[in-house]
Amino acid sequence: MTAPVSEPDALDLGLPAEVRAPGLPEEVRIHEVGPRDGLQNESALVPVDVKAEFIARLAAAGLRTVEATSFVHPKWVPQLADAEELAPRLAGLPDRHPGLRLPVLVPNERGLDRALAHHATDIAVFASATETFARRNLNRSADEAMAMFRPVVARATEAGIRVRGYLSMCFGDPWEGPVPAEQVIGFGVQLLEMGCTELSLGDTIGVATPGQVTALLDGFGRAGVPVDRLAVHFHDTYGQALSNTLAALRGGVTTVDASAGGLGGCPYAKSATGNLATEDLVWMLHGLGIRTGVDLRALVSTSGWMARQLGRPSPSRTVQALLGQDRD
Repeated sequence: MTAPVSEPDALDLGLPAEVRAPGLPEEVRIHEVGPRDGLQNESALVPVDVKAEFIARLAAAGLRTVEATSFVHPKWVPQLADAEELAPRLAGLPDRHPGLRLPVLVPNERGLDRALAHHATDIAVFASATETFARRNLNRSADEAMAMFRPVVARATEAGIRVRGYLSMCFGDPWEGPVPAEQVIGFGVQLLEMGCTELSLGDTIGVATPGQVTALLDGFGRAGVPVDRLAVHFHDTYGQALSNTLAALRGGVTTVDASAGGLGGCPYAKSATGNLATEDLVWMLHGLGIRTGVDLRALVSTSGWMARQLGRPSPSRTVQALLGQDRD
């Protein structure tokens, strides 16, 4: 009796087929947020050794920007209370993977002090484009939060550290509804003017649509902000993350945030579901002939491994499609 022949998977068959589209970048840098933004909303504490291996696997898969953790007060985000314990475990990774950057989130000067003590080379601050979310997430007004970040950014810049600015609720807010583009641009310009080298525009609750993305990017352009200073951070609540990303690429954006396996949410906005899955993003980008430097099979294997650590399937459609044939 002849043994059944196993069906090759899509990657074995040379899929996705590469078809270049006009007006798109040749290369995209993926800002991987899985270890920080992806895990921060997990209710069961993930062991620090698992987090360290997760980051090491992501780096081995070719991701060169992996947001590692956050130096926030442990009572606000208990999942990331082990930042001091995690940081030394990552010390040798940049030597093994040249060009690897491991940004950490800092909420204030105390967080910056902790990051500096662990020789951080990249940090991020997180602001809100809406008043309600600023008060719920940062326990202060949006303007007060900006004032808090100024000395953080100044000190970090003086120390030679790159600073990324996150701006949440750029397209819609669960309490305030639609967010005016002028409001988003106003806060975004403040972050850039205080010294942030990059601004990530967050669709925190996943309500954006492509026209909205294009209009906001155009608005930043009219305000004199070069598109190479902008990144996008989409959640897939309504299944719009990839279409929004494509709109951003057509607008000239070349840095896209994503989370391995589609992990994530926001502890301060219950309507914020998972981030754009890195695997789904890579599948689309590679199909468009856009370079990422990412080994998709290795990335799928990593997200499959992480899903087993968490005890549930990955929500990434690409992981679901390939995991049955995954050679872990």
